[in-house]
Amino acid sequence: MASKDAEINLTAKDLAQTFADPQWASLYPPVLTVDQAAALLQVKKATIYDWNSRGRLRGCCRKLGKHLRFFRDKLLSHVFNDGLNSHDK
Repeated sequence: MASKDAEINLTAKDLAQTFADPQWASLYPPVLTVDQAAALLQVKKATIYDWNSRGRLRGCCRKLGKHLRFFRDKLLSHVFNDGLNSHDK
């Protein structure tokens, strides 16, 4: 039996509709800070740093100098569609 998590598949349209609301768009712009990424996923900043250091967020972020930045749509798509363990396979 497939898990309920396997049924989640965010599309580009789903993401566009979510962030079409000006309130959501201003809280979570296309490029996120660590604070914004943590708030969006409702986890602690330390969790974001941990996941990143373990390679779980590969392809979702870049370091700009000392700062880590996340591409919002890639982050959500990766977490919800691919899962955090997708790079372990």
